[in-house]
Amino acid sequence: MKKAYLTAVGSIELRNEPAPVIERDDEVRIRVHSVGVCGSDMHYFRSGRIGRQIVKFPWAVGHECAGVIDQAGPSSGLAAGTRVAVDPLAPCLACDQCAGGREHTCRNQKFLGVPDQMPGAMAEYLVLPGRCCVAIPDSMTFHQAVMTEPFAIALWAVKLAGDVAGKSVGILGSGPVGLCVLEALKLAGAGRVFATDLLDYRVALAAKMGAAWSGKAEDVEESMASRCPLGLDVVFECAGDNDAIDQAARLLAPGGLLVLVGIPEGDRISFDMNYLRRKELRVQNVRRQNGCTRRAVELTASGRANLDPIVTHRYEFDRSQEAFDTVSRYADGVVKAMIDMVG
Repeated sequence: MKKAYLTAVGSIELRNEPAPVIERDDEVRIRVHSVGVCGSDMHYFRSGRIGRQIVKFPWAVGHECAGVIDQAGPSSGLAAGTRVAVDPLAPCLACDQCAGGREHTCRNQKFLGVPDQMPGAMAEYLVLPGRCCVAIPDSMTFHQAVMTEPFAIALWAVKLAGDVAGKSVGILGSGPVGLCVLEALKLAGAGRVFATDLLDYRVALAAKMGAAWSGKAEDVEESMASRCPLGLDVVFECAGDNDAIDQAARLLAPGGLLVLVGIPEGDRISFDMNYLRRKELRVQNVRRQNGCTRRAVELTASGRANLDPIVTHRYEFDRSQEAFDTVSRYADGVVKAMIDMVG
């Protein structure tokens, strides 16, 4: 089979190797159809690391994926021929976190594409525990199935924010995850949602997807002064950027909630304690998602959630380098790029 490897910073190479085989009764083998290029993949591509997670080249990246099961272990709960969306986390199910219902913070987790955990999904075949798969209907495209992974993160982030019905909410960073948060907020009955980005075309897409106001990051504070003079109730920081975190603190009303969704490239960020302390702001971190993949599939399959506008680019597998280059440079109006293993 073909498998894509990150062989150096900025370099993707396709290699031929034997297809993986099922080793446990609870496993399935998936014929991967599509993989999404994620912002976390970009961290590895641009710098070879996310914080303390450091790539040892060559390494296979990618975790947003969907496909068809071609082999199924007898206790996997699935059958060959089943079309599936994939939850890229394989928890140990034995630690205190798993026992407490927090599989997403499992102490012994294996996650697709994370160094020293599990090789990534950019391969023609992939073996995973059956519990990582959610069956999708024939009416659902593989691109839609791939998008349930970032959408599940958005659903979890909004759940952690509590009751957002009728509240004024900001989204700083209108990339794929930020736009998924926008869709999740609409479903949760949020009031006015204000979205920012540094790129004009993403600002326009946020407006198309239902933001009450969308604009450039440098314009939001002046705009909010008239539109929401008392401050925002909740801000979702979806850029992983320290300037955006500081801006969120300025935009929030006293007692407001800052939800950190974006992944910074470095180990540390700082907070403007003048705002956090004087406003008594609350800060909520988001670690991927917990049990939201099935709901993401259901909402997408039913048509209640529409993430199709986020997918802007499609590449065949042998153009993986071009796909990563395009996303890395924010070129050609790209928001979400998909790599298709099957034409």
